[in-house]
Amino acid sequence: MAERVSPESDVEEISQEAVAPPWMTVLHNCDCHTFEQVVKQLQKAIGCTEAKGWELAWQVHNTGRAVVKIGSEPECVRVGNVLAAIGLVVTVV
Repeated sequence: MAERVSPESDVEEISQEAVAPPWMTVLHNCDCHTFEQVVKQLQKAIGCTEAKGWELAWQVHNTGRAVVKIGSEPECVRVGNVLAAIGLVVTVV
């Protein structure tokens, strides 16, 4: 006869946020800000270096958009709000 195994009583709980799909903040090209303005705002929003800010700004300029943050919904919304504060066009998906 097969032996029955009972489930562990101390199973680790995993929060809904830990298994939720990641969110993204996407910055879109709007041709209404200087590169310097975009770089400065990216540094404020995501804490990146100036060099990374320039890299992202060029990607937005050349391709029309760039994912600038992947994370939880609150994190991505916060980044989007910081970028939008100067009129940059962003979406959070």
